[in-house]
Amino acid sequence: MTFDRRQILAAGLTLGAMSLFPGMSWAQARKLVFATFTGSWEEAHRDVIVPHFRKATGNADIALDPMLSVDMIAKVSAAKANPPIDVMLMDPGPRLSVIGQDLAAPFPVADSKNYQDLLPVAQLPEGPGIFFQAVGITYNPEKVKTPPTSWDDLWKPEYKGRVGITNMNSTLGTAFMVELAKTRGGGENDIEPAFAALKELQPNLGAVAPNPGALATLFQQGQIDISPGNFNAIQILRARGVPVEFAKPKTGTIAFLTTAHITKNSPNAKLAAALIESAMAPEVQTKLMQAPFYVIPTNSKVQMDGDIARMIAKDQEELKASFVFHDWSVINQNRAGWIERFNKEIKV
Repeated sequence: MTFDRRQILAAGLTLGAMSLFPGMSWAQARKLVFATFTGSWEEAHRDVIVPHFRKATGNADIALDPMLSVDMIAKVSAAKANPPIDVMLMDPGPRLSVIGQDLAAPFPVADSKNYQDLLPVAQLPEGPGIFFQAVGITYNPEKVKTPPTSWDDLWKPEYKGRVGITNMNSTLGTAFMVELAKTRGGGENDIEPAFAALKELQPNLGAVAPNPGALATLFQQGQIDISPGNFNAIQILRARGVPVEFAKPKTGTIAFLTTAHITKNSPNAKLAAALIESAMAPEVQTKLMQAPFYVIPTNSKVQMDGDIARMIAKDQEELKASFVFHDWSVINQNRAGWIERFNKEIKV
């Protein structure tokens, strides 16, 4: 048997990995593709998860491909027999689509060092939860002198024209609408109270952002003073010197898991599992919890620290008590119609 130059290089890069994963074959030895999220998520994963993975696998070769979850699903669906992605990240809504379309392979729970240390809510064998995202009230402390304590504060008359929200096509936007419905007598099965509340909010609305990134930009530009917001994104803004704070509503902080999945038919299934193993490791989640990333850990062995301990939860018990989760299996049944209605009815 002879090898060309590309095969020899691939062999050299993955030899260490193969010694740790004796079940690997040459057919599996190609670059692992990790489809991560864009922006700060890609930076966090490149700086923390990837080095840990390379050390654990003898410097296995890996490429990050940042994109939205919906784009990951589209790419994998179009090439199920030979997927171009080995590991996919999912928010709760897209996660259910991945499972429903049979696009993910089970995570090898029995062989995992870290899976059993995840909080119970994150122990999902079809794709473990590797971090939490939390949604609360974002505000500019230079303009909002009394820290908000309730979603109802967005309706205060002094915030006329200064409130921002996001479109429902983002997880942030949909989660806010469901929580708003719940606080007004509705819920995942009844979104009507949320649409009624938004009509009452219309005088206060200063912007409807197309996505969370655009919402953050509005704070940077001083166009809004208060909004629903992701904790992680808010902390990154603060680190850049933008006057912005995060407040937990008295009804609880909206929370959802981001899960990591081995793509079904991946030629690198064992290396994909190793990458997810790195993402669950306590030393990795401890680093991701610190500045400038502020990622909320799912491993019960991680000691809460820094801004997360101060603003989210001092330990896992407080985290479990203060987090509010939604039923995305119900939300997904209605979401497309909600988005269409939102786009027609909610404008500034």
